[in-house]
Amino acid sequence: MITLTKEDGPADLDGVTHLSIGASWDPTVGSSGGLIGKIRQKAGTDLDLIAIAMQGGDPVRLAGLDSLDPLGNGSLVHSGDNQTGHGDGDDETVTVEFARIPANITSIVFIAAAYKKRSSFSNARNISFKVYDATGGSTQQVADIWPSMLTQDNGVAVAKAIRQGATWKLQVINETGKIKQGDEHALMRFAVSR
Repeated sequence: MITLTKEDGPADLDGVTHLSIGASWDPTVGSSGGLIGKIRQKAGTDLDLIAIAMQGGDPVRLAGLDSLDPLGNGSLVHSGDNQTGHGDGDDETVTVEFARIPANITSIVFIAAAYKKRSSFSNARNISFKVYDATGGSTQQVADIWPSMLTQDNGVAVAKAIRQGATWKLQVINETGKIKQGDEHALMRFAVSR
């Protein structure tokens, strides 16, 4: 079993064949009270978990938003877009099967964003990114990453899987930044800078 923290540096994923990262959050009224606050909480908050497959320094595939299987072989799969944050457990997940990732993919950057217009981290509470060793069909949690509630940013670089020869390492990043909402190129630039 592996245990991941930002301070420990990249962790070897030897023996890990499948890795899942889940994002969960709860909708909140934010600074709105009364009827408007209740409506906002019922409508929920739309955050997005996204995995960007990199070829060297270039983003080449994106899992998330409306792309659930960008490599077309089931090796990088997104669970679908939860637009509210309602429900128990992970609201969105990305699962990687390392052996099937094409050889030209050198890393995968996992980010979360309040990507769509009018979405905001300030309208979400209890944001959490869980990392699971999903080898053999199990889901053993190996990390729980919590971004700072003080941020005014709308993006979080959660972690990065890096290919090293025939093996992979996973680095916890947990750094926030600004991403222009609705702009996929801004999303890519944010991933490249990690």
